[in-house]
Parts: sequence; structure tokens; C-alpha cells
Amino acid sequence: MITPADLARMLANAADKHTQNGPIADTLMYTSQSERPVRYQDQEPGTPTPALMPQRRTGDMPATFASLDTQELPVVREYSAGGLVFDDQGRVAIIARHSRSGHLEWCLPKGHIEKGETPQETAVREVHEETGILGEVVDSIATIDYWFTGTSQRVHKLVHHYALRRISGELTVEGDPDHEAEDAIWVKFEDLDNVLSYPNERKIAWLYARKLNRQA
Repeated sequence: MITPADLARMLANAADKHTQNGPIADTLMYTSQSERPVRYQDQEPGTPTPALMPQRRTGDMPATFASLDTQELPVVREYSAGGLVFDDQGRVAIIARHSRSGHLEWCLPKGHIEKGETPQETAVREVHEETGILGEVVDSIATIDYWFTGTSQRVHKLVHHYALRRISGELTVEGDPDHEAEDAIWVKFEDLDNVLSYPNERKIAWLYARKLNRQA
């Protein structure tokens, strides 16, 4: 269970990093033009490091690189969902995967919305596949809206994030059909700002901490 002390630590740890960019609306859709992961060797000493880093799978390095001339590339839209799944100790399940450049990332579980699914249903399914944890959606947090460039197209992606409560299951990545998840671990909610690799996902955790604090 997340205590007021946990929320206070989370907010105090993140406030200096996020408030300098101005106020953020409660019903947020924000845009990131570039997402650069933060690797552990770039972080300050004393930063919590989850478990041992899993070994990189063979064949993870890209065979080609994205075109620098993006103006003439076709634009496609993608929709995904996932989020924060909490256990009864207030910890959050996150996954490790390798980026297109081969760097290890610690991320929130998420994936593509399939035909006929609602975003909430996708969040439940993807969390279960990538972490082994079956959860139920208890709250909506925010939607990340960003762009990235592939080898033959530019992608405009929207990712819906929810808070989920663990119903059953144990941590495992064996159920991931795409085999993208290398490992899954539990992390204290207040430590997510130091552990998650991407700024947008750290902001999701910060937004939910602020929402819980306001509700309390």
C-alpha cells in the first residue's frame, strides 16, 4: 500500500526535475519529439539499480539505420496501452528490454492495441504478457503522444497509461509472445523516478503520485 510518506518522497524527489517545465494539466496529453534513455552509468552514485542486468539477446542490433531525410517519409499512427501495476506492498512491476540501438531500458509494460480491444483491455493483456501479473484497471493516468522515425516511415504514437491492481500471478517474462522483455522486477513506487529509463514514463509515475496526493 502506498503511504502518505511514500507520496511525499516521490513528489519531493521529482518536483525539481518536472516543475521547471511549467504546470501540467491533470488530464494530460503531452508530446515528446525525442526520447533518450538514461543509462545507469550516466546516473549519480547511489541510484537504486534493479537486480542484475540480463544478457542482451543475439540479433538485437539493427541491421539498418533510419533515414535522415524524414520529410518525404509516409506517416503512420500507432496506438498502445499499458501502465503501472501495483502489488499489495505498493511496488510497481517494470520490465527490461533492449532498444533499437542495443541499450538496456527499464520500462513500464505496454503494447499495441489490437482490433476490437479497448485501451483498458490492452493494458491488462500487455501487463499480463510482459510481467506475468494479472491486474485490473483502477485509474486512468495520462496519454503520451510522440513521434519517431523508422527506416521507411515516420510514426505518430499515442500510449494510454493506467494504474492497475494486482489480482494474481508471479513475475515472469515467459509469457511475452514477442520475446522483447528480458526481465521483470518489482520496484518501489517512490524509486521509479530514478529507475525508469525514459523521461515520459518517469513523468507518468510523477503524475500519478501527484494525483494520489491530491485525492488523499
